[in-house]
Amino acid sequence: MALAIILGVGGFKAWQYWQLTQSEGAARVFSDGIKKLEEGKTADAEAAFAAIDHSGYAKLAELRRAAALAGSGKTDEAVAIYDKVANDQANAQSLRDLARLRAGYALTDKLAPAELISRLGAFDNDTSPWRGMAREIFALAAYRTGDYTMADRYLNAIIADQTVSLELRQRAQMLLEVVTPLLTAKK
Repeated sequence: MALAIILGVGGFKAWQYWQLTQSEGAARVFSDGIKKLEEGKTADAEAAFAAIDHSGYAKLAELRRAAALAGSGKTDEAVAIYDKVANDQANAQSLRDLARLRAGYALTDKLAPAELISRLGAFDNDTSPWRGMAREIFALAAYRTGDYTMADRYLNAIIADQTVSLELRQRAQMLLEVVTPLLTAKK
């Protein structure tokens, strides 16, 4: 009986060690891919990300790849990756939600506010942890299209919500300072 317990514990510890080494290896490859992206070596970064065989880091690599595409002006490609992550039922709900919001940010300069609300409206409620980000996306799109009343409404909702991050409330306050004179001039 004691031998079985020792073998069981030894096997369990070996399995934990194997998992740890797999995670550490994937983390190194992911970090290398990020470094290559920062150096502008996109093809090398893509190859590094493709080599990741750890599911968690592979998903992070997809999000990072999409962010790099969005940053380089390839919005459609970035949104396609974000949408793929968001629609993959195997992903955790929080990851899927994050991908939807990242796509929303990428589309603020492209879609009308109504289209963004159609994509992200489910986050615009007082129980959603993502409400501040969704409202910021709506406000940015409204500002871009000249709907200052809508931008004002969403920015004030962000500022009034003490549960969203201070950074987000500060960004909303700065944009509100730009919107308010435009709103009053329109009247």
